[in-house]
Amino acid sequence: MKYIKAAVELFIVMMLLLPLTAEEAKSQSRDSNFGLGVVVGEPTGIAGKLWVNDLNAFAGTAAWSFQGHTTLHLHLDYLHHNYDHINVNRGSMAFYYGLGGRLLARGENRDDRFGIRIPFGLAYFFSDDPVEIFLELAPILDVVPTTEFTGNSGLGVRYYF
Repeated sequence: MKYIKAAVELFIVMMLLLPLTAEEAKSQSRDSNFGLGVVVGEPTGIAGKLWVNDLNAFAGTAAWSFQGHTTLHLHLDYLHHNYDHINVNRGSMAFYYGLGGRLLARGENRDDRFGIRIPFGLAYFFSDDPVEIFLELAPILDVVPTTEFTGNSGLGVRYYF
């Protein structure tokens, strides 16, 4: 249980400190480099994103996973965005991919799980509003306590302020 507490504290500290260390990263649709919103799927919860430049960002989620039993799900990914593949008339759309980590805190009498995430998805940024809509898939290779292949998917929205 002490590992869960330490992981949650580390996640919170990283999300609080990253805005202080990030370069200014503003695009045509974002007024700031930090967005916060929700994601629905597996997992369902609060989703944040911090841009470090115009193409790269950290994305983190604190959520509830419904795989088997309800568990606390935390993940943090580093994402690279490519705007060249999909052209839209208004706003902008990016294909993104990245690498990150995931922790499932499963409660007493059950093993917590830690895995490596490889997220990829689509993000649409409105031209007149600081809003992002995203669809994401993420294969996961759990490495602790045993090796197991699983995955996440979700649909979400973030507001940049």
